[in-house]
Amino acid sequence: MAFWDSLRGGRRSFDFDAGGGANSIELTRRKPTVSLTKQGAATGNLRVNLSWRMRTSDIEGRSRRSGGLLRHPSKLFHPEVVQAHTQGVVNVDLDLGCLYELTDGSKGVVQPLGGFLGSLNEPPYVKLSGDDRFGAPSGETIYVNLDHRDDIQRLLFFVYIYDATPAFDRTQAKVTLYPSNGPRVEIDLDERAPQARSCALFSMEKIKDELVVRREVRFVYGFQAELDRLYGWGLQWGRGYKSRV
Repeated sequence: MAFWDSLRGGRRSFDFDAGGGANSIELTRRKPTVSLTKQGAATGNLRVNLSWRMRTSDIEGRSRRSGGLLRHPSKLFHPEVVQAHTQGVVNVDLDLGCLYELTDGSKGVVQPLGGFLGSLNEPPYVKLSGDDRFGAPSGETIYVNLDHRDDIQRLLFFVYIYDATPAFDRTQAKVTLYPSNGPRVEIDLDERAPQARSCALFSMEKIKDELVVRREVRFVYGFQAELDRLYGWGLQWGRGYKSRV
């Protein structure tokens, strides 16, 4: 590959793989729902993964200036002026959580904050695998035991920024559902809400004997209590903190 070709293709490394292929279903604003039952994917353990990548203003700026570098290659060898207000890597701690309501009326939350990790083979049949604070490629994962789907009334998966500067607009985040059977389901957080602290990702509930996933991607400026109010869960919330690592 030529040196100039690498310049032209430099932005590709910051893009996610395109969804909607033969082995995936992409939920969008125009097509927000999918029936796991019709896909033959309403049994076994459903894996829900949240992944994200940090972006820097420097990287964004260099991508936009690539045309200028091609016209003036000598600029590559001149140091750029450092601006005090320029942000470096966005250090965002995204937490994946899930509000649940079971058919017996019990309600609660599975999330890293407070150590509410849930359980896979006992109520609520939803379990968080761990807390990724650094945006590792594996991200954060929640498992849902769909063999107990008749015990689950509804679920709401959400993400929030814990104790950090709001930066959803500079964080490339994506949630992917991996059923035990059938195609994966992908949802991109491609709507910009710079000051938002939380986002409802998708809901899952039984509708006429079908288990239906609905894309939400609804940003809010508060935390779990505001999501609770919007979706009518009725839980009591208090301020929580994580231990330092």
